[in-house]
This record gives sequence, structure tokens and C-alpha cells, in this order.
Amino acid sequence: MADDSVEVLLRRLAPQVLGVLARRYADFAAAEDAVQEALIAAAERWPRDGVPENPRGWLIQVAQRRMTDHIRSESARRGRELRVASEAPAPADVPDRDDTVTLLLMCCHPALSETSAIALTLRAVGGLTTAEIASAFLVPTATMAQRISRAKASIKAAGATFRLPPPEEQPDRLRSVLHVLYLIFNEGYTTSSGPELHRVELSAEAIRLTRVLHEMLPDQGEVTGLLALMLLTDARREGRTTATGAIVPLAEQDRSRWDAELIAEGVELVTSALRAGSVGEYQLQAAIAACHDEATSAEDTDWPQILALYGLLDRMTGNPMVALSRAVAASMVHGPEEGLRRLAPLDRRLPGHHRLDAVRGHLYEQLGDVETAAELYRRAAERTSSVRERDYLTARAARLHR
Repeated sequence: MADDSVEVLLRRLAPQVLGVLARRYADFAAAEDAVQEALIAAAERWPRDGVPENPRGWLIQVAQRRMTDHIRSESARRGRELRVASEAPAPADVPDRDDTVTLLLMCCHPALSETSAIALTLRAVGGLTTAEIASAFLVPTATMAQRISRAKASIKAAGATFRLPPPEEQPDRLRSVLHVLYLIFNEGYTTSSGPELHRVELSAEAIRLTRVLHEMLPDQGEVTGLLALMLLTDARREGRTTATGAIVPLAEQDRSRWDAELIAEGVELVTSALRAGSVGEYQLQAAIAACHDEATSAEDTDWPQILALYGLLDRMTGNPMVALSRAVAASMVHGPEEGLRRLAPLDRRLPGHHRLDAVRGHLYEQLGDVETAAELYRRAAERTSSVRERDYLTARAARLHR
């Protein structure tokens, strides 16, 4: 089996194996470390020796041996764990119970910050190594290791157990999971810093995990909406950049480069979710993405519909970035002056944000005030930490002075 196929298999099995150990030993942190060691061993051996007949059982047995070693090394202080470890190891044919949802809920525990929840989710559920996560977020491996260790310590200190939270807590916890997956996808689709616009490994992992969640919770409208949003957004990825990696704005993209299969799947998902009942923010965002994706050209985009959807989303979330997008939609329907009027209150809500400067520059450019537009583009370029966005904004400013 090719190395990439082994990697895909390991990432799919990682949360299942971790679920078995975390449930059996009631020690999430130690179980997570043991599973990571088993994954490393498999990544080294399987490409050379072949994938075992029961890969899940193989990983469970190796991880259990690591867990047993850990418990025995703590025997003086952990007599109870020593007794558990001394029992005969479970057979390879472990009952086929998938604990991915439980893991996601634990990794997105309210005791954790957003950054810690993202890191722990990518490692424990996504199967990424600490080095891979550190590379994706452009921080040293040691820094990311400390972040993950603190996250596991916080979960332990909060008294979290490996079980589904009580029914009354599940809606809030599920919202946290969706938010973390959304943040992971966005960081992969438009990176906040560094030389590249995309980190495909992050956006792809967010889509994979959301697919898993959707398979387990097919009747949760917001899970369906988030998956639809990711697919409809990722469908445009190939058209967002030139061959050299330069940004291409949405209105200028070659729509033949968009992924028609992802668009069709995303449209079907969001349509089914909207028909099912109550509407949430991810369903509304997916509906907006569908309006863009289904338009055969930029001129055919249904901007009045997009403006109406942003109005609903703005009232639902109160998010200033939604208000920024709503102002853009208003400018497309009612003209740039209306867009600028709607941007004015955002100076207090998004002080110094480069996207506010960039949008305002675009609207002034539409009005023909090239001097003001160029200055706003330059200021936006100075404020972004993304190299690709900085290059794009600098180029727009320079073009206005030709």
C-alpha cells in the first residue's frame, strides 16, 4: 500500500483506537500518547511490511502495550491502573464502536481555549503529529507540544470523563465542535499568516472530520450546513490563485476551474438542510456560497438574494465580519455609496482590520477616487500577516498609479 494510503487509513482509525483506550483506562492524556506511539510505529512498519489483516486491532494491541508500560512505570502511585494493566490484553477483534463524536466533544471541552481545542482536535481526532500541527500554524514544535499538553491537563483538571455529555449540555458542546472545525477549515482555506494562501492539509482535514460527524449525526441541520459550506467554498480553491500563487478575486476567477462535483454535493446538502426545519448560521453561509457557485458568471450572481441572506445572518450572529460582507453585498445591489455608509459603524467593531481597509479601498475605486483607494489598499497590505494578501493589495495600489 502506498504511503499516502497508509496515512489516510491511520487518520481514519486514530479516533476509533483512542476511543477504545480512553474508555477502557479512563485516562485520556495517557491514552492519547499511547495511540500516537502506535500510529508512529504503524507509519514506519506498514509501508514496508504491509498493512495487517486487522489494522484497527493491530493499533489497539500496540497502543495497549504502550499503555501497559506507562501504567507499570507508575505502579508505586497507581495501583489501580496496575491491576487493570495486568489483565490479559483484549483480543484484536474489539467491538466495532466508533467514539469519534465523543472524542470531538471532549477535545472541544469548554475548559479549553479555541487554540488549544484546535490543536487537540487535530492531534487526537485528526491523527496529525505535533510536528505537522506546528508546521501548519507556523510555530515551533516545542510550542505546539506545550499547547497540547496544557490542553490535556485542562481537561483532566476539569474532571472530564470519556462519555457523552448529558443531553442538556450536548447542543452547546456540538456548537463548540462545529466552531472548531470551522476555524480549522478557514485557517486552511485562507491562512492567517505565512507565504501561502492555502494550507490544504488543514482544510482537507476539517472536511474529513465534518464528513465523519455528518455520517454520525445526519439529522443535525447545522452539521449538514457546515459540511455544505466547506464543500461549496473549497470547490473554488483552484480558481483562487494563478499558476504562481497570486490571488485572483472572485469576480475574475475562471469558473471552469471550480469543482462541479463538490458544488453539486454542497448544493444538495444545503437544500436538504434548509428544508428540514430550523435554520442556523452555517446553513445560511452555505446558502450564500451556493448563490456564488451556481452563478455561471460574476454578472449572473444573485446579489439581492445574497444581501437578504446576509441580513438574516447578521441579525442571527451579530458578527462584525458578517456585517462587513453584508456591506459588500449592499454595494453590489445599491451602489458603492451604500456600501461605504454601512462600513462606517465597523470602524469601532473592527479597528485596524486589514479587510475593512481593503473593502473600503475597493468601494472608493469603484467611485473613481483612485488616490483614496490606493492609500487604503496600501494600509491594508501593511496590516495583513498573509504574504499572498499583502502582495495582492500592494499590486492593486500600484495599478491605480499607472
